[in-house]
Amino acid sequence: MPLSSERKLNVAVLTATRAEYSLLVPVVRAMQERPGMHPYMIVTGMHLSPEYGMTVNQIEADGIEIAARIPILVGGDSACATSKSMALATLGFADHFAARRPDCLVVLGDRFETLAVCCAAFNERIPIVHIHGGEKTEGAADDAYRHCITKLSQLHFTSTEEYRRRVIQLGEDPERVYNVGALGVENAANVALMSLQELSDSLNRPLKKPFVLMTYHPVTVDSEGAEKECRALLDAMGRFPALNYLATQANADAGGMIINQMLSEYADAHENMIFVKTLGMRRYLSAIHECAFVLGNSSSGILEVPSFHKPTVNIGNRQKGRIAGESVIHCGNDADSIAAAMERALSADFREKAARAVNPYEKPGTSAAIADRIESYFSMDGAHYLKSFYDL
Repeated sequence: MPLSSERKLNVAVLTATRAEYSLLVPVVRAMQERPGMHPYMIVTGMHLSPEYGMTVNQIEADGIEIAARIPILVGGDSACATSKSMALATLGFADHFAARRPDCLVVLGDRFETLAVCCAAFNERIPIVHIHGGEKTEGAADDAYRHCITKLSQLHFTSTEEYRRRVIQLGEDPERVYNVGALGVENAANVALMSLQELSDSLNRPLKKPFVLMTYHPVTVDSEGAEKECRALLDAMGRFPALNYLATQANADAGGMIINQMLSEYADAHENMIFVKTLGMRRYLSAIHECAFVLGNSSSGILEVPSFHKPTVNIGNRQKGRIAGESVIHCGNDADSIAAAMERALSADFREKAARAVNPYEKPGTSAAIADRIESYFSMDGAHYLKSFYDL
């Protein structure tokens, strides 16, 4: 049944990591601007962990309503710990959704905790809205999680037309799948950036140019290789003593703890590297604007960085399968391949190429389009939880 004119649409928005939160903020803001919508956040995962910077504090500082804080992380980063965290997420969110039923749940991306939460919502007959479905990351377990979330969801917002077709290929009705572009690109265009001095002051250390912005996550389909791969990355970085590095912490994935330990130890032993748990959206985007290039295997190197016309060195297979612009250099995860790619990113020819490159994820009005579609979809008659498999 459609909502009555007296009641607002209650939209729960899930956030578990710093990266996905920064993408969701403009969607929440867009829904707040609509009189008929009441968005609020449910916070879990890394946000509630001191080890990962207790980033729930940033959500509070942003003034966004937090309806619940549901801790789920189990100590350690093994496959067993991941499974136990998923179990805790299912238990915690089952209780939450039984006590407080939103009209829909908005989720973004492809992480293990997101899948567990979606299972709890699906069992409670809460419609799920999925952002950034249809993508491919063959080097990460997230690839499977993402497609599972798609099948649990009723409304879909993809970042390119190719990804929209893939969601439809998975059996989703084309009338419920919308290509709206990437939220990170919208952030890149609208956030007020900090100067280099402001950025340095916020880090309590001088950030000297030229510097490289680096984020490296474990390749979750082969987490046992995390130490070897990180050692190769640090070897390659050491071959460029004239460069400075600003590195951020890896995600709470299997293998992430050893990466963080190695990065911390490297930073302690090398004056040209600053290692932080988290930068937050504004500092992170400001660092992209000021850096020589971005290094690592984070999706932001492919999604947001091209809009700044800076080179990206994308290492290994974690992002394998994603559409990438011409400013992205793909390389292997051995030290020689990484060093060669870094040399190319520093070259005048490639920097000029990056300056001209077009970001394939750019599309205006992403967050507004998402808010509009959610509002209109849930104002229509019909059972929003039910759906049929769409045959091509």
